[in-house]
Amino acid sequence: MFKQDKFKEGIENLNEIKNFRNEEYAQKIEILSPISGEDHKYALLTRYEGLAEMELQNKKMFDDEEYLKLIEDFFLQNIVEGSIYTQMYRSLPEKKSEKKEK
Repeated sequence: MFKQDKFKEGIENLNEIKNFRNEEYAQKIEILSPISGEDHKYALLTRYEGLAEMELQNKKMFDDEEYLKLIEDFFLQNIVEGSIYTQMYRSLPEKKSEKKEK
């Protein structure tokens, strides 16, 4: 959750993080904004092929000094302490249509 007095800076920094990850790590990150609920709570949506890919990408990012600087600035300057919440979801496999061939 963004600190209210750092909202503009938080959005700008979040966009920097998104762009850095999209460009440097070939990820497809989206920023989700709230439609209902708390106005200063935003989320990053990242899709991975699986947990192994997520672990590999995270290792690369957290070994990268430039990325660590972006994250450090973001968390320390713009985020309310204790408000970070990580959620992981798995997509359901698409069910193949059951067509009867005659």
